[in-house]
Amino acid sequence: MLSCREVTEVCSAEMERPLKLGEQVSLRAHLMMCTGCTNYRKQMKALRQVMRAYADGKAVTERSALDARD
Repeated sequence: MLSCREVTEVCSAEMERPLKLGEQVSLRAHLMMCTGCTNYRKQMKALRQVMRAYADGKAVTERSALDARD
């Protein structure tokens, strides 16, 4: 069973490369029992999406949201 610390490392690796089967199984088993790590993984994915959108120039900023209402 992975520890929470190990899960954070696997979640980071998951963003960069496909996980090996053993990593996937261990991660899923831990996430089924740990809401903290489940939330951490969701936050990591959301942060990555936001940063990718920002880098691509597609991020919604407060200014662009206000301009869209006018």
